Amino acid sequence: MDKVDNTRSVAIYWDFENLHAGVLEAKYGEGAYTKQEIRFKPQEPLVDIQALVELGASYGPIAINRAYGNWQFFSRYRDALLQTSVELIQLFPPGASAKNGADIKLCLDATEDIGRFGHIGTVIIVGGDSDFMPVAQKIKAAGRTLIGIGTRRNTNRHWANSCHEFRFYESLVEAEGANAEPNASPVAPSPPVHPAAELLRRAVRLLAESTGDAWVNKASVLPMIKRLDPTFDFKDHGYGSFSDMIKALPEVVEVRKGDVDHQLRAMATVGQ
Repeated sequence: MDKVDNTRSVAIYWDFENLHAGVLEAKYGEGAYTKQEIRFKPQEPLVDIQALVELGASYGPIAINRAYGNWQFFSRYRDALLQTSVELIQLFPPGASAKNGADIKLCLDATEDIGRFGHIGTVIIVGGDSDFMPVAQKIKAAGRTLIGIGTRRNTNRHWANSCHEFRFYESLVEAEGANAEPNASPVAPSPPVHPAAELLRRAVRLLAESTGDAWVNKASVLPMIKRLDPTFDFKDHGYGSFSDMIKALPEVVEVRKGDVDHQLRAMATVGQ
């Protein structure tokens, strides 16, 4: 059974500078980000924002998606952030070398939000700082599921252990790049470049990762596609129904009859 609960929503909070710093230092070496000639200038876009938002969507509809940082240095992320509907919270550090206080503001907002919004079932905190440990206790005490995401280099192990589940950024991006599902079907020809086919593949892959089973219930796939692209309509792609779309894309998904619903499994493509 799919663990995604469409009646409960997801809140994502990004300590954006923390994540970016970890990714940058993984590329250029430890301590690279703390150098003033690097930190206090426009940053190159290194974070795969879409991969993290898609992970969040696999747990349910995203109701809150906020990223905290001093955005004068992260303007090159503008398009990616707009495309994934991330709300930007501007924080000005009190001094030239001071922290921007993102972790404090993030924790305060997360605590307030779980108190105000009962529909939030899953809280995702993107960042590896040990300062998130106190809010982790509050989130779990409120009966919400806490998912942490951070880089291997910059994540505090005690913070990671305080989450119900912790995902390393590097593993998420590697899985996204590989685009492979566990126990995937035998290799099939690569599908044509088709927006509907790509969305279908991504939705099934994310649901499979969320449930831990390569086979996912058909009924959960269209809501997942809608979370990835709210504008999606199978009729716009020439299909009379979602079932017609699935039947027309056998190179993308395999179908079998389940106990209560048809089930789908993503086909592996050439090169996987």
